[in-house]
Amino acid sequence: MTNRLPHSLRSDARDNRERILAVTRMTFAAEGLDVAMREIARRAEVGPATLYRHFPTKEALVTEVFTEQMAACTAIVDAGLADPDPWRGFCRVIEEVCELHAQDRGFTAAFVSAFPRAIDFTEARERALGKVAELARRAQVAGKLRPDFVLDDLIMVLMANSGIRTTSSSVAVAASRRFAALLIQGMRAEAAIPPLPPAVRLPLTVLT
Repeated sequence: MTNRLPHSLRSDARDNRERILAVTRMTFAAEGLDVAMREIARRAEVGPATLYRHFPTKEALVTEVFTEQMAACTAIVDAGLADPDPWRGFCRVIEEVCELHAQDRGFTAAFVSAFPRAIDFTEARERALGKVAELARRAQVAGKLRPDFVLDDLIMVLMANSGIRTTSSSVAVAASRRFAALLIQGMRAEAAIPPLPPAVRLPLTVLT
């Protein structure tokens, strides 16, 4: 009996961790990142001490929850960058990243948030954004992407895309695809295209 106790404790801890992550994913996807840690603990049916034992900070919880989405986002950008046609690759990135973000409000909020202690997430995001910047540069050199596009425009696109509100995931994705198509039309370089207003630097928000 005594020999089986440590295994039982490990099993309980593992179950608690998996339940916390499952509840957090659903909560953040539907409501964004503003849900308090104590509320997450309540929904996961664990005590706050248990939650904080597994995830000492909200940054740690958010980073763990969105690891898969960040990896998917990076894969999309890598595929776009590998396309020999930079404009086609750029359009693919805009379309697929918008669709990914449309399915999960929380991921968009996490992506545009500053994580002072979540180094892995921050570094992955910065690498992805750097690759998008390189892809945009190539598309501009090819004469396909309007020359006044800047990386801050992508952040603005993601923020606007996250404003799509619907109770149906399929409807959100369909709306996001149309939104992306309209945006791409506006990003296309044309001989007589009027210049954009000055770019706006959108500061990353610090997660508390």
